[in-house]
Amino acid sequence: MSNKMAIAFLGTGLMGAPMVRCLLKAGFPVTVWNRDPAKAAGLVADGARQAQSPAEAVVGADVVFTMLTNGAAVAEVLFDKGVADAMKPGKIVVDCSSIAPPVARENADRLARQGIRNLDAPVSGGTAGATAGTLAIMAGGNAADVEELKEVFAALGRVTYVGPSSAGQICKLANQQIVAVTIGAVAEAMILVEAGGASRAAFRDAIRGGFAESRILELHGGRMVNRDFVPGGASSNQLKDLEAVMAMADEVSLSLPLTKEVRQEFHDFVNADGADQDHSGLLLHLEKLNSKHQA
Repeated sequence: MSNKMAIAFLGTGLMGAPMVRCLLKAGFPVTVWNRDPAKAAGLVADGARQAQSPAEAVVGADVVFTMLTNGAAVAEVLFDKGVADAMKPGKIVVDCSSIAPPVARENADRLARQGIRNLDAPVSGGTAGATAGTLAIMAGGNAADVEELKEVFAALGRVTYVGPSSAGQICKLANQQIVAVTIGAVAEAMILVEAGGASRAAFRDAIRGGFAESRILELHGGRMVNRDFVPGGASSNQLKDLEAVMAMADEVSLSLPLTKEVRQEFHDFVNADGADQDHSGLLLHLEKLNSKHQA
């Protein structure tokens, strides 16, 4: 019998499924649920137990992870589908979804009223990081709760306590700002070097290790060279995060010109059938923009 914490994992899509596999490899008993049962069924062979409902999944769980599309989906699963009611008081919900900070705070307050602890712990590192167990995890809430779960987080990557409830989501949004603006910068550079007669692949190789080196240049620059835009992170999700950044900027009266511009470019790309393309596919939108200018 395992003496490790029992985990329920709700949402086993692109990110959730590899995270579950990392927890299973580390010896944690994991019960999974997904709105589309087929996406959870594949994890049974890896040792997970599949539940038919989210409320069933959390019975007896010490820790409940949520990795869902948006704030509305998280609130629906926690409160409308009976998760909070089925959990024992004192247990912990760890929300790894990327949601707006006010929604994260509201969910935490509602859980607290039912005696349930909550951490907002969004992650960065994409599907590659989720698979390798090297995610960057930004945890907001109570520092003692983060410490209590350090062994659980260690199976998934590197956790950093960043502040009170919703601070994790704020740091994730700031992360997404950097990702989006950097994708835009790399894509524009790719267009410039090709227009000037250089090879995009050779350009990327040439600047690796210099000041422009980044994870974005490595992974997404590679995608741009290979024109591989199968989503690791969908452009629709990138836009959702940028909308949340701009809403927060308005709330605290900040002017963020670079973020505002890249939000508009992602908005146009998503509305022109780019929603399901990887966010590095912003290159396609910028290429289209420039083909019009050159026509």
